Amino acid sequence: MDYGRSERPAGAAPLPTAIKILIAGGFGVGKTTMVGAVSETRPLRTEEVLTETGIGIDDLSGVEEKSTTTVAMDFGRITISDDLVLYLFGTPGQDRFWFVWDELALGALGAVVLADTRRLADCFPSIDYFEGRGTPFVVAVNCFEGARTFRLDEVQAALDLDPGVPVVLCDARQRESAKEVLITLLEHAMKLREARRRAAGD
Repeated sequence: MDYGRSERPAGAAPLPTAIKILIAGGFGVGKTTMVGAVSETRPLRTEEVLTETGIGIDDLSGVEEKSTTTVAMDFGRITISDDLVLYLFGTPGQDRFWFVWDELALGALGAVVLADTRRLADCFPSIDYFEGRGTPFVVAVNCFEGARTFRLDEVQAALDLDPGVPVVLCDARQRESAKEVLITLLEHAMKLREARRRAAGD
């Protein structure tokens, strides 16, 4: 049976470009909060209540008040412009859910690695993962109340980042702050893509 090719009506606005972005980082760093704050639709969440079975497995140091955890992903969407829509996938933060990451990372343009200066070492698994895949990423320091503040160059040095990796401050609870982080990632990813294109042409 033959099917006619579907065509958009003449004069119709072009469909926006859809881009997949990952929101990563350690346990309790604010990934679910960021996706929820910036998403223009009701975010999809896969949170479960922490139970006694996680004792000795889930490290609650610095986030003792946390009572839930993401077990698969968070999902949200934000329109950056008329021709650009971002689909956000928040990754689970605990080691026991790492098997989900490879599926979530497929087709992603880049990633935001959220950092908490109280537990900066929790960033390393995410950073190592994206460096290993060659995925562009930025580090966003989530400014928790009462946490010690550091200069961005100090954070970059502590995480042993390539000088070209952007490090920014953010408040994951605030939509505009989270949006600025995403724009920084887009600009960084586009810059890297252009550099690779030029290198391939040499």
